[in-house]
Amino acid sequence: MVHAVQAARYRIPAIAELCGQLRRFTPREKLVKHLGRAEDFLAEISPSRWYSYKQVCFKITRFRPDTGDDIRISGADLRHDLIQMIEDLAEAVPLSTQEVGERIYTVQDLAREFSVATKTVARWRRAGLVSRRFIMDGRHRVGFLESSVRRFREREAARVEKAMQFSQLTTEEKEDIIDRARRLAQAGACRPEVTRRLAAKTGRSLETIRYILRQFDQANPRAAIFPEAQTPISEELKRRIYRDHRAGESLNVIAKRYCITRARVIGVIDELAAQRIRELPLDYIPSPEFEHVTAAKEREILGPPPLAEHTACAGRLPAGLPPYLASLYDVPLLTQAQEIHLFRKMNYVKFKASKLREKLEQGMKTRRRPDRSLMAEIERLYEDSVKTKNEIISANLRLVVSIAKKHVGPAENFFELVSDGNMSLIRAVEKFDYSRGNKFSTYASWAIMKNFARTIPDEHRYRDRFRTAQSELFNITQDERSDQVEQESAQLQRETQVRNILQRLDERERQIIVRRFGLDNSDEPLTLKKVGSELGVTKERVRQLESRALSKLRKLAAEERLDWLEVE
Repeated sequence: MVHAVQAARYRIPAIAELCGQLRRFTPREKLVKHLGRAEDFLAEISPSRWYSYKQVCFKITRFRPDTGDDIRISGADLRHDLIQMIEDLAEAVPLSTQEVGERIYTVQDLAREFSVATKTVARWRRAGLVSRRFIMDGRHRVGFLESSVRRFREREAARVEKAMQFSQLTTEEKEDIIDRARRLAQAGACRPEVTRRLAAKTGRSLETIRYILRQFDQANPRAAIFPEAQTPISEELKRRIYRDHRAGESLNVIAKRYCITRARVIGVIDELAAQRIRELPLDYIPSPEFEHVTAAKEREILGPPPLAEHTACAGRLPAGLPPYLASLYDVPLLTQAQEIHLFRKMNYVKFKASKLREKLEQGMKTRRRPDRSLMAEIERLYEDSVKTKNEIISANLRLVVSIAKKHVGPAENFFELVSDGNMSLIRAVEKFDYSRGNKFSTYASWAIMKNFARTIPDEHRYRDRFRTAQSELFNITQDERSDQVEQESAQLQRETQVRNILQRLDERERQIIVRRFGLDNSDEPLTLKKVGSELGVTKERVRQLESRALSKLRKLAAEERLDWLEVE
């Protein structure tokens, strides 16, 4: 089916469907021929006549569809839809200026040729002037074939003549407008205000005044009326404009406040919005099921989590907790099915947003401004992922409290441990791979305790290693120091074995494993992004190398029969 947004621009659904089929299935060379035939056919159409759909297909493709029913189309509707079809097909096969054997007009060229405003050219396009997309100076730009302009002028001679007479200004009138504009600018009026005043004073349209002033400034940069319009906007001013826009200020208010045109305000907002999209953290845990998701499957992934078969127990509330920590126990625990659903949803939403961001970047290479609807969809998906992530975190915060209570000692602050544990929980949510079938609470507990093992001082770490509760410290009846020595000896042996198998990795893989898991006692575990910055590679490349290194370590651990070593 043709894209819904594209189809909405057509009056006849069958023409929209035909355009979609031609774009998807027609080779480039044939599509260029279809474009030429469509333009020739457009010149023959009379608004007062009726045409059959089969006739339209034959005129464009030289193929008459073999269908039972045929539909009749009015000339006015057919002309409207053919103009739209030509523009859509031309966008699919943009031609370079070298591939076209005739002159190409830009919008500005056409405005100068007929002494009209660019807004008038836009009205001509709606009235039947056929435009296409051409590659000019490495960019995709709207252009008009000389033959298309000639046909339009012959068919709409009265319309063109009227526009030329209305918009044509004498040299004295133009000089008067420029002189008035200079005096107003010197008096402190900004460009939009000058344009409005001169339009009201002369009776000309805003677009005509803008065009005259813009053309003068471009032709006379040293004597420009508004030289600031030729200079780039500072980064600080861009941030202020974007902040005002995010706060709900209208474009007109912002333009007047900073004395710049509305178009430049829109350009700044688009630029910073695209920059913000680039900086969104959209890292996700990949899954093969994300690559080919049907509409029904997507509704299932994005829908609400399954209901619990049995009401989860509230759990025993630890004594002595302040109210804001005790409130964590009001949030029900997740069942395994709910847990899997939320992790799948969070990662799929980020996967989808990441793909749309790639599409946005590709589009910005061929278009000047980013696609606003695409950026809005990416932001919506990101907010949805954050909401889902917070659901998972809220249901597991009590886990941090229970682990912190077991590790707190005379030298540790309980609330600092909870704060550190919460950060470990957040990182665990981002890195947990639900597809392996493990429970998240097991994975998160390991991550939290590993963080506590690094943050609690060494003497307390060694002391707590050989007991599970305070009561055991007073129930010991024999000297356990020999066991401590034995444990430390075993730990040294394990560290030696780890170093040995790490040496069997190549240098870059070894560096990644050491930095990612904090195996060097002097370093904390680093994120994929930080490791990539150190090694001069992308974050995705670090993830690939890490995955390959972990696979090697699993095989090496199996060969050495290191049962105690679990490589996740």
